Amino acid sequence: MCAATGPSEVGAFSGDPGVPATGAAELITSRRNPLVGRLRSLHDARGRRLSRQLLLEGTHLIEEMLRLGLEPDLLVATPAWIARHPQLLAALPPATPLRSMAAEVLEAAATTRSPDGVLAVLPTPEPRPARPACFVLALDRLQDPGNLGTLLRTALAAGVEEVWLGEGADPHQPKVLRSSSGAVLALPLVRLEAAELAGHLDRARRSGLQLVAAVLPSPAWPDPPPYWRHDWTRPTVLLLGNEGAGVDPRLLEPGDAVVTIPHSPAVESLNVAVAAAPLLLERWRQAAGGGAAGS
Repeated sequence: MCAATGPSEVGAFSGDPGVPATGAAELITSRRNPLVGRLRSLHDARGRRLSRQLLLEGTHLIEEMLRLGLEPDLLVATPAWIARHPQLLAALPPATPLRSMAAEVLEAAATTRSPDGVLAVLPTPEPRPARPACFVLALDRLQDPGNLGTLLRTALAAGVEEVWLGEGADPHQPKVLRSSSGAVLALPLVRLEAAELAGHLDRARRSGLQLVAAVLPSPAWPDPPPYWRHDWTRPTVLLLGNEGAGVDPRLLEPGDAVVTIPHSPAVESLNVAVAAAPLLLERWRQAAGGGAAGS
């Protein structure tokens, strides 16, 4: 019924010299400091993969990290940020290394212009999915980091228990982390090759989950019903497709459901992150007693 390892070639941060977060660290004032390069290595998927770490930027993500009980390998902050946030520093695990960095140097280490004064290096989280998951979001080759982050935040709000990422954007890149407001840290994410996504969908069907794909009217799907007519209260996998190509028809079988979001013909299609919101939240509405609409 539904209901970081050792050092790599880019360097691991868990043993980085510093002081506990409640102390005062020597100020880093040079962009040539090796720590800047090590932080910048986490801008790239290869660096994150090799170190098994990711980069959090900004106070909000630090707060979300602490709310989830995640423990960073390193905190880097400007003296001004350290002075303004004694409560956040006190909430960190006592052994968390702290490095104090001049604002212009921290900006060189960050991916954003004018960062708000704090970075954290976090071991790549591996949240455990619900077993068995009753509500899964499957994404087929979603490419835009902003779309992915916004969509993952909505998925968390809608009670999605697991996300299957069929290729596409790296969910741990800084832009996705920021646009998701930290939802990436809380959601169980499974990254898959295209063939692996098809296998996951097949196993979901065999275990009793319905597969529902969001599509546009086309020769393949001339008259898909509006999403509110579908029964979303059953254990469900919602499949959303690539921004340009949509859902790969090869991922669907004859018994799978397709739905659409009716809208004005003034636009050809909706942004995938925008389209996801009513689809994901319709399950929440029906579960609260709304039921599927008859017309």
